[in-house]
Amino acid sequence: MMDVLKQKQAKPLHKLGLVIAIPLVLIFAWLSLKLFSTSDEFKLPRQTIIVGQVKQGDLDVSVDGYGVLRSNKQKLITTQDPATVYEILVRPGGEVQPDTIILKMQDPDLLQQLESAEMELNRQQANFRRQKLANQRELLMEVATLAELTSEHQSLVMRREAQQTLRDQGVVPAIDVKTAELEEQQLSERVQLQQTRIEQLKLLHSEDLTISQELINQAQSLFARLKEREAKLTVRAGTEGVLQRLAVELGQSVVAGQELAQVGSTNDLQALVRVSQSKAEQIQVGQFATVNTRREQVPAKVTRISPQVQEGTIEVELTFVNGVPDSARPELNVDAQISTHQLKNALYVERPSNTLSHSQQTLFVLNNDIATPQIVSFGIDAGKFLQIESGVTPNQQIILSDTSTYKNAKQVRIIQ
Repeated sequence: MMDVLKQKQAKPLHKLGLVIAIPLVLIFAWLSLKLFSTSDEFKLPRQTIIVGQVKQGDLDVSVDGYGVLRSNKQKLITTQDPATVYEILVRPGGEVQPDTIILKMQDPDLLQQLESAEMELNRQQANFRRQKLANQRELLMEVATLAELTSEHQSLVMRREAQQTLRDQGVVPAIDVKTAELEEQQLSERVQLQQTRIEQLKLLHSEDLTISQELINQAQSLFARLKEREAKLTVRAGTEGVLQRLAVELGQSVVAGQELAQVGSTNDLQALVRVSQSKAEQIQVGQFATVNTRREQVPAKVTRISPQVQEGTIEVELTFVNGVPDSARPELNVDAQISTHQLKNALYVERPSNTLSHSQQTLFVLNNDIATPQIVSFGIDAGKFLQIESGVTPNQQIILSDTSTYKNAKQVRIIQ
């Protein structure tokens, strides 16, 4: 007989789901009964709510802002020539000195121009030296000619004087003396002409060398400009401070005038914060503020208010009262509170959820473990706090957390 293999049937998965779902439904139903004992009462665990106490006293009204620390002395570094970045030595946040090299670039075309300019300068300098030697040689030849003429003239003078003596003695005829005098005069004129020639030649040589020197100066000027442009391919900070921004990457090609980096001083940082346009009218120059650097609270003063509106905010400049704090760094994100005025003997509370200034809001006022809805009128926005105009009294407790899920309840019972 053949054995028949019997396969064991798997239990349907939906039966397992029912086993899990039924207890969950029962638990949910029990919780619902516990939380909603009646249609008018809502029950809440105490750990799910935030409670604030109504206070009375002098309330500092402030305007909140956010922004960054920025140097009042900034240097924008741009490139003068098209080039390619081949080495980056300093990254944003790094401290720099005036001669600190931030990055290096290369420009093959500029290097070729520099080589050509150097060759042209060397050629002009060689021409100047060669021309100077040629002028000296020519002048020496003319001076030698003058010396010969002068020597001949002196010989003629001596011969004429001798013939005059012999003529007086009747030995030499008068015609010979006249001839000697004429030759002496002619040679004297040649000597004077040669002297004039030499003086004119010196002037010509001087002008010629001046022109050659001007050509050298032009070549030197071109070479110096190209050399300066080559030096600027090695980008230096140029000032003491911190590298705030690096606008290029390794291997990037840049064009003339493109931004490379920005350096800012660390000694004159200011807070540039943005505040809501609707609160701008409360801010005035000279008001005191507190800047939060995440490590410390630093006193400051409003020194400038920008009239330009950007995305519903304006920029306010805050200057530190006691100097730049140690925790300050350029481009550090900060928060600020600007004190605009003070309300004397005011009622106030921490800002409840979804509540605006100068509005009425139904809030739940807590008395022991029972909270009942009550209309509260709010006044001025004081940053973290809101002024209360009516609806509650000092020391009463208000639920500050979101009450939208039970806003229609007549009362809320707080359970442990």
